[in-house]
Amino acid sequence: MHANPSSTTLPSDRDEAGPSRRRQIGLLVFDGVEELDAVGPWEVLSHWTREHPEDGWDAFCISDHGGPVVGAKSLMLGAHHSTKTAPPLDVLIHPGGPGTRPMLDAPEHLDWVRDARRHVPLMASVCTGSLVYAAAGLLTGRRATTHWASLNHLAELDPTVITDVRSRFVDDGDLITSAGVSAGIDMALHLVARLAGPDRAREVRRDIQYDPLPPT
Repeated sequence: MHANPSSTTLPSDRDEAGPSRRRQIGLLVFDGVEELDAVGPWEVLSHWTREHPEDGWDAFCISDHGGPVVGAKSLMLGAHHSTKTAPPLDVLIHPGGPGTRPMLDAPEHLDWVRDARRHVPLMASVCTGSLVYAAAGLLTGRRATTHWASLNHLAELDPTVITDVRSRFVDDGDLITSAGVSAGIDMALHLVARLAGPDRAREVRRDIQYDPLPPT
């Protein structure tokens, strides 16, 4: 893990979250998304926001067209909003998976990511979602990580990226990247700690019975 949340003060951080407006976390889903990239963070964030609405945060899924998508292993995933109808975001999470490969050369999607960077205070990625951020120019000169098998690809997309080959996630202030697949759960729990405090993150981790010690 590499965390440096103090490097940037964000309007979405917990000290700024007052009762006047609920804060919004959008999780992007798309055809070919790696299922656990999306569902892992969703489990953490939806549990937090549903069980503790008093914290002032909501979480929802978005897709380009607002309809369901088919994941990399054929699981159908729904969306609550389209990219055009979603409410203003305080946090955007871009998962990875095989579906990110065509995105690296898709001007419309890369423009959407760049526009999000101008308006969304905190952006995060899971797995190869960071490749999309790199292709969009978001990671220039930034610390970042991705799935271990895509670290070289990340460096090829933007040689200025300071790749972290050991961390489960890298918090670089207003941009957080995580390593592959299950690392998105760690990143999401870190988000809860940033936005609602470490005690709340520990409570969520306990409730979902997440223990990262591998069985084999």
